[in-house]
Amino acid sequence: MADNNQQEHWHRRLLEHRAALFAVLTTVALSVGGIVEIVPMFTLHAESDAANRLAPYSPLEVAGRDIYMREGCVGCHSQMVRPFRSETLRYGGDWSRSEEYVWDRPFLLGSRRTGPDLHRVGKKYSDSWHYDHMKDPRSMASNSIMPPYPWLLEWKVDSGDVQASMWALKMAGTPYTDAQIQGAPEDMKKQGEAIVARLAEGGRSAEHDDEIVALIAYLQSLGRHQRRDVADASSPEVTE
Repeated sequence: MADNNQQEHWHRRLLEHRAALFAVLTTVALSVGGIVEIVPMFTLHAESDAANRLAPYSPLEVAGRDIYMREGCVGCHSQMVRPFRSETLRYGGDWSRSEEYVWDRPFLLGSRRTGPDLHRVGKKYSDSWHYDHMKDPRSMASNSIMPPYPWLLEWKVDSGDVQASMWALKMAGTPYTDAQIQGAPEDMKKQGEAIVARLAEGGRSAEHDDEIVALIAYLQSLGRHQRRDVADASSPEVTE
């Protein structure tokens, strides 16, 4: 008991009663902690390594990601599976690695989970499942509080807007070439038609430039580690 009192007295006498010294030491501690977290970002060169294995989003996925942000999906869905067994069991796959976000500008990690985490949703469900879910969430999950997004089945994607987004991403460091940006409309049509064909197999009707098709392409790309080919970037592994 005496030792505890003596230790407490020492702390108060040398630190708590000396506000200026305490402030300086606190500043030093915070600075060291900040440096430890910031320096690795500029020294590990993780982006260069990830660039060899992870392709940037395809033009149609860029369009879908823009729609995802426009509709505020990040407000209810996170995109980061924590390194805990409960997380990986619930959301499937492995926990999220920092390198997987190398082409995410801006990041969509999210901070709330009103709905489930989506970082491993790619290829977990079929294209038709996502179509029905966006049209009427409660048709797929009866207890869902997610609102329907029927306009996504009617509104069209403007390829010019997608090219503008790709130019902006290129300026931010995403390695799109001028040829890729110029050829975005053709790439979008090719990938979109593949999704439309799979939707037709499930009895759903859509066109390659519908916003729902772009959003499906983006959702099916989430959690993909390997380099992706535009032709099959959203090919699901599951069936109806």
